[in-house]
Amino acid sequence: MNLKQQLVEIRHYLHQHPERSGAEFQTTKFLKEQLIAKNIRLVPTTLKTGVIAEIGNPAKGPTIALRADIDALPIDEQTGLSYASVYSGTMHACGHDFHQTSLLGAAFLLKEKEEQLNGLVRLIFQPAEEGHFGAQQVIDAGHLEDVQAIIGYHNHPGLAPGKIGLRPAGIMAAVDQFEVTIHGVGTHAAAPHLGVDVLVTISGIIQNLQSIVARNSSPLNPSVVSVTHMTAGNTWNVLPDQGFFEGTLRSFSPASRELLNQRFVEIVEHTAATYGAKATIKMIPGPPVTFNDPQLTEWAIEASQEAGDVLHVEPSTAGEDFANFQQKIPGVFAFIGSNGEEGAPAWHHSDFIVKDEGLMTAVNYYVVNAENLLEKLSDNDSK
Repeated sequence: MNLKQQLVEIRHYLHQHPERSGAEFQTTKFLKEQLIAKNIRLVPTTLKTGVIAEIGNPAKGPTIALRADIDALPIDEQTGLSYASVYSGTMHACGHDFHQTSLLGAAFLLKEKEEQLNGLVRLIFQPAEEGHFGAQQVIDAGHLEDVQAIIGYHNHPGLAPGKIGLRPAGIMAAVDQFEVTIHGVGTHAAAPHLGVDVLVTISGIIQNLQSIVARNSSPLNPSVVSVTHMTAGNTWNVLPDQGFFEGTLRSFSPASRELLNQRFVEIVEHTAATYGAKATIKMIPGPPVTFNDPQLTEWAIEASQEAGDVLHVEPSTAGEDFANFQQKIPGVFAFIGSNGEEGAPAWHHSDFIVKDEGLMTAVNYYVVNAENLLEKLSDNDSK
């Protein structure tokens, strides 16, 4: 069996057996077995799930890291694939089965050329990306302390297999989550003047929030304000005394992120006060901007030509906790084509499908960039 066939079997197995953030116990066991079978050394870790491994020799040069995420989502799969999830309500609807399989494949190839590597490659099979806490757990466990640079990617269903998308600076957005409770005064629907209407208040707030992007944020700097869920009341003839809504803010610079958060709070509080209501706001910060180091990106564009068809991509307003690694050390993050068909479901969809044809592009992206980065960093160190 050739490597591609082996990896397809591995990915299908992982797709059938998804595990959610922080609960990737069987996935961790499976990954360790695959690495041990190839005599790839495991690194002791305090992480409850996830795997850290190493190939190469730090005495011969710098240490770099390759990262893949391994967790799944609380989604009921509707793809109808022969290898669909066997667990109801849990699905690899973001392609992390694809990611970890390609890092395994890269590990197998790098192991074969271990003696030729100009340094050490640390393999990070990261848990809990979807929960936005896995990368920080890896950092807190000390696995980035001696690493000079890190490489990652995310599959992209809008790109065909064989395509590799790169760009310097921001490639994925900073993510903030908000939860807002509006406190009013309940009353009979026939006598609204005796209460403070939380439904009208929430409606006014949601309308006013759209002015942040329309009138406060530069049209040259992408940003998003989305209210995704709201609830209030439970019957037809009573105005409730409390309502709730939640959603997300997305931005591509620290200044824009600060502006969105500031204006959000101001608009919610002031609009609520206009209607005589009060607001309780909970802001939940997610990962920062996934910011590609310009020099590493230049090197990655050059090296990735050997792995696939490299193109300049527009940034995505989705978020990635790979950004936490880039807060510590320089890193580069790419998009790798996983479908490309018109109308292909996007990430986090119950019909989300990645194509096996993209696997070897992802494997080779890791390999050529690891080798090139070790060489480039070694040259810099010797100057």
